[in-house]
Amino acid sequence: MKDTTYTTIQVEGEGKVARVWLNRPEVHNAFNILMIRELRDAVREIGRERSVRVVVLSGRGKSFCAGADLNWMREVIGYSYEQNLEESLEIAEFHHELYSLSKPTIARVNGTAIGGGTGFLSACDIVIAAAEAKFGLSEVKLGLVPAAISPYVLRRIGESEARRYFLTGERIDARRALEIGLASIVVAAENLDEKVDELIGQLLSSGPEALASSKELLRRVPGMSFEEAKRYTAEMIAGLRLSAEGQEGMAAFLEKRKPKWTE
Repeated sequence: MKDTTYTTIQVEGEGKVARVWLNRPEVHNAFNILMIRELRDAVREIGRERSVRVVVLSGRGKSFCAGADLNWMREVIGYSYEQNLEESLEIAEFHHELYSLSKPTIARVNGTAIGGGTGFLSACDIVIAAAEAKFGLSEVKLGLVPAAISPYVLRRIGESEARRYFLTGERIDARRALEIGLASIVVAAENLDEKVDELIGQLLSSGPEALASSKELLRRVPGMSFEEAKRYTAEMIAGLRLSAEGQEGMAAFLEKRKPKWTE
């Protein structure tokens, strides 16, 4: 990946892995519109970089993301409807771009993830959280709602749990986050990086085109009728069987060797 200097985030390219760090530890990685714009730029750049096959999103310091930045919120109070709409659309676009990225995404939740921070991780594929991590959808406490992040939180925890936590704004500990699907895996903080690396290894052992197609299936099939899904899924697997990656994967399996994409 090309080196890009950002103000609120850091991007580290490590061969096949891109690590995106929210880098405002002095305010617990609270986000503002600049961070959203920089995250959008980073996600688009990673999407274009063929060498990157896995993306890890995390926060510098003790927190993952404490939600919206207070100074930004002070500015927003004076915004017009049009200004608010413009920035809200940018936030919605970022979540969709992260959710739709063709490469697998891992949220490494090292600490507190509140409001928009919960939205960031909900747009990722897999969430690995430290046992001490805390989550929350506290927007109602400010007279607001988790609007832009709601499509991704709802997909992750379902309507029943969302009804509780959208309305109460109560804190969610890591154990409860695991129970409701907000977190995929919970480990002791000292084992967080080891578990992330283990999962990266599992993802890199799979075909990159197959992973991208799996994400497409997950994104599109739930909205299809059975009739639509039958044709769509049949065409997908037929195409993958004839693809260079599919041919290599099946040959490697039959020949009892590792496929070339693992090299």
